Amino acid sequence: MMQLILFDDHSWDNLLPLTFTRPVSGLRVGILTIAEKWEKELQMKHSPLTRDYLSGKFPMKQGTENLLINASLLPDGDLLGVIRSLREGESLQKEGRLLALHSGRIPENFRPDDFTGNGMEYPGEISLVDYPWKIFSLNGQEIEADLMRVKAGRAGRELSHTVRAIQPENIFVEEGFKGEHFTVNASGGAVYLGKESEIMEGTTIRGPFALCEGSTVKMGAKFYGPTTIGPWCKVGGEINNSVIQANSNKAHDGYLGNAVIGEWCNLGADTNNSNLKNNYAEVKIWNYPQKTYIPTGRQFCGLIMGDHSKCGINTMFNTGTVVGVSANIFGPGFQNNFIPSFSWGGAGGMTTYKMEKVLETARLVMERREIDLTEEDVSILQYIFDYSEGFRKWN
Repeated sequence: MMQLILFDDHSWDNLLPLTFTRPVSGLRVGILTIAEKWEKELQMKHSPLTRDYLSGKFPMKQGTENLLINASLLPDGDLLGVIRSLREGESLQKEGRLLALHSGRIPENFRPDDFTGNGMEYPGEISLVDYPWKIFSLNGQEIEADLMRVKAGRAGRELSHTVRAIQPENIFVEEGFKGEHFTVNASGGAVYLGKESEIMEGTTIRGPFALCEGSTVKMGAKFYGPTTIGPWCKVGGEINNSVIQANSNKAHDGYLGNAVIGEWCNLGADTNNSNLKNNYAEVKIWNYPQKTYIPTGRQFCGLIMGDHSKCGINTMFNTGTVVGVSANIFGPGFQNNFIPSFSWGGAGGMTTYKMEKVLETARLVMERREIDLTEEDVSILQYIFDYSEGFRKWN
């Protein structure tokens, strides 16, 4: 029986800190995670092939026959046709990067970046999630594509008559959605309102926009697309072209723009990020493999925040800020453009956020969503703590 395996190549490193706690396939772009997109298209359950320290929580399961696909690759119609046609031993590549491989048993020393097999060169365009800013850059096209995957063969629910909807034919409403007296303009892109989600009164939305399962929009919020609010989040204020992965809160006023927020994060009231430099120059952001700031090719780029990080009220993030995992940020002034994992403090000074305090907070936060912090989770956080020690320069 064929097994679908989504493998991580060097894109995993460039996507840090978002991938510190997950395989690339676990990232959400559009409505669905990358893994969910491939599962829906190929009608197969996936298994990840990722970094060793993540394999306890995300184990790889292979079959006697395996279809390996690059986890940073987003599916589209032409690409799917070529991948489906691969026979055992055949591979698909693009400019030296392995895209897909139809294989028997996978050798223990398999490294996608070192793959040298003869393969077919894919002639078409591809979409890769290989840097953090690609998540919000590709979010509009992926909301549209995911909506077709999600609603295939299904009819959506009707919005309340109190909702002001522009081009309602571009809006898909799941079972259990609640919302009264808000405005949604879908003339610029599709809008998805997920199962058991809620939009409170006075909210204004411009598509493309996705509100995933169980999430809540607070009163008077403003959204500019393409924006995705992942499952079980609470959001408010003003949000523009951003993606919140899941289980995170930005529940109060403040601006979030051209940003990617991980899981289990909390942004205090009136937190703001800049997404445009005063001189309108190209934004550079911190890159872990190169240990320096690299150009994004973008004029607009805001905040990238890893899982379990928090910030206090009135926090100000500069253009192109990268925050690691389990950082606790507070205090006046603009924060540094790179804040390492397990940082405690702000522009006035930093110290190390102790592991026992990190775990205590993580357990409390996750318990509120009736989710346990597992031994695998603890092991992953300990690995990141040890790995990031060299970046915490104040030690």
